[in-house]
Amino acid sequence: MDRPIRTKIIGLTLRFATADDVPVILELIKELADYEKLSHEVVATEEMLKKSLFGERPVAEVIIADYLTKPIGFSLFFHNFSTFLGRPGIYIEDIYIKPEHRGMGIGKTILSYLATLAAERDCGRLEWCVLDWNMNALNFYNDLGAQAMDEWTVFRISGDTLSNLSGEF
Repeated sequence: MDRPIRTKIIGLTLRFATADDVPVILELIKELADYEKLSHEVVATEEMLKKSLFGERPVAEVIIADYLTKPIGFSLFFHNFSTFLGRPGIYIEDIYIKPEHRGMGIGKTILSYLATLAAERDCGRLEWCVLDWNMNALNFYNDLGAQAMDEWTVFRISGDTLSNLSGEF
């Protein structure tokens, strides 16, 4: 989609990011990491994002939220697959709104659009993770009717552990 997506919030549009947005995407990722106290983990570069998001084989998509034509938030997402449902899903890796624009309904608008996109793409679910200390986000998602998957534990292998495991094959 190359057209901005109109919203009910005056002055707010959503749009799919282009390669020209890579500097903005990285800036927003760094702001999110700072908010989550994880700045030390950001190793992404503009080149990496350009290749991963807009290269030969894009692995994720990005929605940019513009307020009065200025980028103030984003969501990065990709498709996963449910073997139980036999259908794809959308996994939201990140959703971030600049602090001065929170409380305006922008986060709900982005999630509503992603839910619409999931329905259009015949997805069976929309999923994401939230840090357990982020009470504002937890309350927001609970108010939307999202269901916490408390019985599931997220596992991750990265860095040297990933390299070591891949060497076992």
